[in-house]
Amino acid sequence: MRPDLAGSDGFMRNCWYVAGISADFARTLSPLTMLEDHIVIFRDTAGNPIALEDACPHRKLPLSRGTIEGDNVVCGYHGLTFDCTGECVIAPTQLDNPPRRAAVRSYPAQDKWGFLWVWMGDPHLCEATPILDIPNIDNPTWGKTKLGGMQMDAHYLYIIDNLLDPSHVAWVHLTSFAGAGTDNRPLDLEEIKDGVIVSRWVLDEAPPPYYKDMLPFGETCDRKQHYECRLPATAINMSVYTPSGEGGADKPLSPNAFINISYNFITPVDQNQTRYFWFQHRNMHADDTALSDRMFEGAKMAFQEDKDVLEDVHKGMANRTSGYLNLGLDAGAMRFRNRVVKAIEAERDIA
Repeated sequence: MRPDLAGSDGFMRNCWYVAGISADFARTLSPLTMLEDHIVIFRDTAGNPIALEDACPHRKLPLSRGTIEGDNVVCGYHGLTFDCTGECVIAPTQLDNPPRRAAVRSYPAQDKWGFLWVWMGDPHLCEATPILDIPNIDNPTWGKTKLGGMQMDAHYLYIIDNLLDPSHVAWVHLTSFAGAGTDNRPLDLEEIKDGVIVSRWVLDEAPPPYYKDMLPFGETCDRKQHYECRLPATAINMSVYTPSGEGGADKPLSPNAFINISYNFITPVDQNQTRYFWFQHRNMHADDTALSDRMFEGAKMAFQEDKDVLEDVHKGMANRTSGYLNLGLDAGAMRFRNRVVKAIEAERDIA
């Protein structure tokens, strides 16, 4: 049988991944799994995020079952105490002879864009790799939704496949993102330095339900679907709407364009589970909080529709008894998967 489509062996590690929404982490021990690593996250007395291996080196009791004392974590079994770098600073049962190898792994962590990010690879490389820049994030004329998150019981690359597939909206998102031309118009494919873009213009058609009330363009408009994924697992999906006649690949961006960008941050938990975080950023209606709330709820509903489909895709592929095939619309996703495989292999060659 053809090899498993999900089968990139392992994960890219020399990258920043979103652990969660920053506001959800406080002076408590929060356990989570990222890339199959068990991690505990808390904040030190200055409010900085700290990420440590969630396992005491003595008998591997999770440190998340312990307590915080100042800037240290105390194991709940025998009191071994670890500082923010993971070094054991107190061994109460043998104060005069602390164990030499008592240490846990420390992961670089930082807050940015409202999310808490963790570097999962070689800590010496993290400073040379900045977290994704978000243009116009501080521009007062741009509005944005609140931050969202959910877990999907699916391999993260199936989610990436979906985020590089403009065509699925015609069947999965009938009441939100679907619209005329999303089922069969030709797609453009572009490879960029760290990822892949799949896009197309749909000209002079009615807008989808999700956007209809936001657009002052009349009954029809020109629409661009821009689906971009960057290594290791970040998707930037941009919707551009213009009055009919002002859009198209051969024209400069119309000054009347409405732009909405969905930033999607995908974090593998393991081979079967993924955490999905997002927010949306638009170039109009900056102070319209009611619109922001409506957009957030609409996106959340659409992502739930994706979740329902992708979890069944994951189960179907894992339990298949016959072969599978790729369609032309999968070209971007297959290019991205190849990039992931090569990046994982390159990390192993360096190690």
